[in-house]
Amino acid sequence: MSRKAKKVLVTGAGGYVGSLLVPKLLKAGYDVVAVDRYFFRKYPGINAENEISTSTFDLPRLEVLKEDVRFLSEKVFEDIYAVIDLVAISNDPSSEYFKEATIQINYLSRARTARLAKKKGVKRYILPSSCSIYGFQKDIVDENSEINPLTTYAKANRMAEEAVLPLADDDFVVVVMRQATLFGYSPRMRFDLAINGMTYGAWKMGSLPLMRDGTQYRPMLHVEDTTDVMLLLLEADKSLINGEIFNVGGDELNYQIKDVGETVKKIVEELTGKRVDIEWYGDPDKRSYRVSFAKIKKVLGWSPKRDAAYGVRQIVEKLESGELDKTTETITLEWYKELEKWYQIIKELEMYGGIINIKIDEEQLRSEALS
Repeated sequence: MSRKAKKVLVTGAGGYVGSLLVPKLLKAGYDVVAVDRYFFRKYPGINAENEISTSTFDLPRLEVLKEDVRFLSEKVFEDIYAVIDLVAISNDPSSEYFKEATIQINYLSRARTARLAKKKGVKRYILPSSCSIYGFQKDIVDENSEINPLTTYAKANRMAEEAVLPLADDDFVVVVMRQATLFGYSPRMRFDLAINGMTYGAWKMGSLPLMRDGTQYRPMLHVEDTTDVMLLLLEADKSLINGEIFNVGGDELNYQIKDVGETVKKIVEELTGKRVDIEWYGDPDKRSYRVSFAKIKKVLGWSPKRDAAYGVRQIVEKLESGELDKTTETITLEWYKELEKWYQIIKELEMYGGIINIKIDEEQLRSEALS
């Protein structure tokens, strides 16, 4: 099958990762079915410079399906080559606030999607999971280590992994990506991610609060790098990836928080000319974990291309240019709460199919008013 004939279905296509992945897939020659509720507006699209455009929904190789993944029909999976199941309530605060929805979306819907995909003859299923599934551990962990999911988000990822991996067979390739904590610019920007939030705070306030003592480790990964891996997995030899779990990141991106703080401080000061002060607070944070990314490098020959400095510089430049700013929409939980609030308000006010502009027979109203 030629690449031009391959169609990829992406759930969560309008999210932080999806809004970068969709254009990359299109540029690589795939047809794309982009599935999302589009809580964060409509981002899929591509122009000649491989930049996201919100006005390119008429692209012939892009089908946008505004649907909830919990209600996807079998028909959606017809003629699909691969599914990249990005959809998720993404981050711990949002998942703790919306626990029931997190289990439904992050676990049950993805298990259902994988089963429907297999039933309809889809060839590959890629599940983006998270290194948070390991919890906090003293030793460096790899794909064979015991997992210790501590939050609803991590537990839902574990259950999703356990549901989809047994579906792998010669005709249905299943692969799990345990992603490190993401950072970097995306058109559906998130400032509720560690490096992104630190960068904004340093740029806006000139101060960078860090929890003592800074020696705690976190594995990080640029959002562009994770989308590169997704494209790689679409074409990788199935004997190398089928039924496998890959930690996605780089050993050199197991950062200590103090080093991330110094990187943010240095780049913000360099690009703005303003002083940034690191402010230490709290008792020493014992929550620390490091992840081995040797497997993906050995098996697939892949290593990340972008480090924290690249991501910080990228964000600061866009903040300085005015192209980017922090809004309620860039904080996932706050935006979800805002949507829920306005949904209740609109439900209470809606009448006759609208609020102010309503469905009405104007001719009849005019006749009754003036005759």
